[in-house]
Amino acid sequence: MTITLDSLEPALSVRQVLTLERVLAGEPEVVAGASHLDRPVRWVHVAEAADVGVMLTGGEMVLTTGVLLAGDEDKQAEYVRSLHRAEAAAVVLGLGRAFPAAPDVMRRAAERCGLPMVVLHRPFPFAELTEEVQSRLVRRKFAAVSLSEAVRTELTALITAGAPLQRLLDEVARHSACPVVVTNLAHRVLGTAGERPAVDDVLRDWERISRQAGGTEGDGWIRAELSGRGERWGRIVLCGYRGDTATGRLLADRAAEALVLHRMLGGGAACSWEEQSAQSLLTDLVSGVVPARQLLPRARAAGLPVNRRTFVPLVVRDGDPARLERLLRLLGLPGLVAELADGATAVLLSLPRDQDAGALAEHFATRLRTETGPDHTVVAAAEPRAAWDDVPTGLREAQHVADAVADSSAVLDLPPVVRLKDVHLRGLIRLLRDDPHVQSFAERELDGLLRETDEDLLSVLRTYLATGRNKSRTAQLHHVSRPALYRRLESIQVRLGVDLDDFEQAASVHIALLAHDAQQQ
Repeated sequence: MTITLDSLEPALSVRQVLTLERVLAGEPEVVAGASHLDRPVRWVHVAEAADVGVMLTGGEMVLTTGVLLAGDEDKQAEYVRSLHRAEAAAVVLGLGRAFPAAPDVMRRAAERCGLPMVVLHRPFPFAELTEEVQSRLVRRKFAAVSLSEAVRTELTALITAGAPLQRLLDEVARHSACPVVVTNLAHRVLGTAGERPAVDDVLRDWERISRQAGGTEGDGWIRAELSGRGERWGRIVLCGYRGDTATGRLLADRAAEALVLHRMLGGGAACSWEEQSAQSLLTDLVSGVVPARQLLPRARAAGLPVNRRTFVPLVVRDGDPARLERLLRLLGLPGLVAELADGATAVLLSLPRDQDAGALAEHFATRLRTETGPDHTVVAAAEPRAAWDDVPTGLREAQHVADAVADSSAVLDLPPVVRLKDVHLRGLIRLLRDDPHVQSFAERELDGLLRETDEDLLSVLRTYLATGRNKSRTAQLHHVSRPALYRRLESIQVRLGVDLDDFEQAASVHIALLAHDAQQQ
């Protein structure tokens, strides 16, 4: 998309021209076409010839005294019709010797054509009007081109520096001073920028208003298509742009150029932007920094069903987000997938309330573990949530469960979906791991092993306690003989000063070890 000076529409309308100080001196009066005063004026042209229409290219405000039209009503009517056919912006008639008042034939013809007709009641030098309007148009067009180059330079610099999509959108929103939305062809929102309250207002009923307003620019909704190699794959929308349409269209086109370049250089597909959108939304939900109710418009605009739904928060350990997305589509489960941190991926299912949320979550987890193997994937879940406001708590609970079993899945017999009730003491210790009293307790109980940092003995102790003090199973998992295991257990008891056959002492050491492990994560 190349923007040139000639392709930019002017920033002055007929109405704006009539408010100029020099024009007001001529006492202008609109006598026809008053409902069309917002037409853009591309140029001002002084013409007395009856066949002036053949000299116009559209968008001109034509100034005339009508000296060659006086006394011939057919010529007067044809003059107006020719201006209409040439798509002139307006006709301005200077009253004087030729026409002391607005001629009815011209006025009626202009009204029928919808052509604004203005008469000037005081003598007025047309040269002053043309000079004033032309200079303003040139200045505005030059300013628009300068803005175009400034925006292009800034966005290109960001792309070269490896800036993410959000940074580009923030820059576009700064220049446009209105909400900016990027969507795919199905109107699903891939990215937004702008003042958060204004963006939320736009997204509140996004699909409806985008389909209604997205096709017109009358209310400041300006779109530019995103395409490459002959294929359209999205659009950028300036929502409620308050400046002139030409500048808004220019900004949208410049932004579209940058987004296409960003996508090409990134080597990714448009769906990667969908993943970024989901990641931003789910990260905000998990963090709790933004209230859930404020995130509801973003969730709806991202394509997540939210009305009368049951939400199932899941966190998958060591799960490939792309694989999870494919599995959701295969099973027909509506939801969002986003990679969090430390190998965790959040999955938020949105299910109809008449469906068994627990059974569907189990089915999803079973299919996933069938594909990846039970030793490679942990699916943690919170209890289903009926209210959107409860989703953040559910996601944090699922993340807590996933973290609690992160280091124990090899020795615990886990169900397909792990819930809070399945992590027992381990889950509680995980919640309390940052408490100074818990930290002090763990250091004191394990001091004999931690001082010498004997990882082999710590590993044996961890397995022995996790298997319920099953010596045969522990020896098997560590690939040692039972006598060798007995020697290691004896060494552990000596260093810690405990009797692991005593339930209370073994339980104390187990709690301390869980706390120690939790603090290392």
